[in-house]
Amino acid sequence: MSLSFNHGNILGKPGGKKLRPFFSYYGGKWRVAPRYPSPTHKVLVEPFAGAAGYALRHPHLKVILVDKNPKVVSTWRYLIGVSERELRYLPDLPVGATTGDLKVCDEAKLLIGWWLNKGTAAPRKSPSSNMRKSLSGENPKDPPSGWWGAAIRERLATQVEYIRHWEVLEGDYTCAPDVGATWFVDPPYISAGKYYAAKYNSKGLDYERLGQWCRTRKGQVLVCENDGADWLPFRTFGTFKANEGRSGGKRTVEVLWESPQREGVKTC
Repeated sequence: MSLSFNHGNILGKPGGKKLRPFFSYYGGKWRVAPRYPSPTHKVLVEPFAGAAGYALRHPHLKVILVDKNPKVVSTWRYLIGVSERELRYLPDLPVGATTGDLKVCDEAKLLIGWWLNKGTAAPRKSPSSNMRKSLSGENPKDPPSGWWGAAIRERLATQVEYIRHWEVLEGDYTCAPDVGATWFVDPPYISAGKYYAAKYNSKGLDYERLGQWCRTRKGQVLVCENDGADWLPFRTFGTFKANEGRSGGKRTVEVLWESPQREGVKTC
């Protein structure tokens, strides 16, 4: 893969535009991303992209997302290429309908599906119980504007211009280009992410192999995990509230591994 870095494609400067989530995904890091070290390279790679919570805080960089989930990849490719007008004209989901009933492209159905539930690893076709409670007013702390509807469409339409230069690759983490970059590695956690890891492949994720791969990346490498993980020499990083979903929003102790940046590595 050839990477050409055009400075004219950088929209904004460090500390400038920060984007809100385009969709919610299991284990997303958008809320806690500001607590992590800032990127030191012009290229930012997320090899377990999901909803790209860290990249959303630094959209001006040359962002490369990699994910094995074809639904995640299709969603990002749609967002990068879709027009603001098309996003604004996507429909609401009528009561009793599913995304399969909508006369929109499959990628748009995926996008809408992510917004029918939050903090999961797959989009839904019909509203989750949490969304139904929000729309009915049963949960006043969770306003309807946080679910699929006009407010979300407008948010996305005003943000897509800032990700036109992003790239998305479908495949596992080893498909990422071998370049000097800031690597934000947020895999399914060895303990808390067992359900997600089992879907990664039939045998789950080989963490020893992943650890070796992380050690050989060029540049700045940030690897996230839960307390108790030992496939890298992690240090305690902080206690955060988990994404809503299977975790129920519980607080988790996060750990972090940072690679020593190699001298003489040319940044892209």
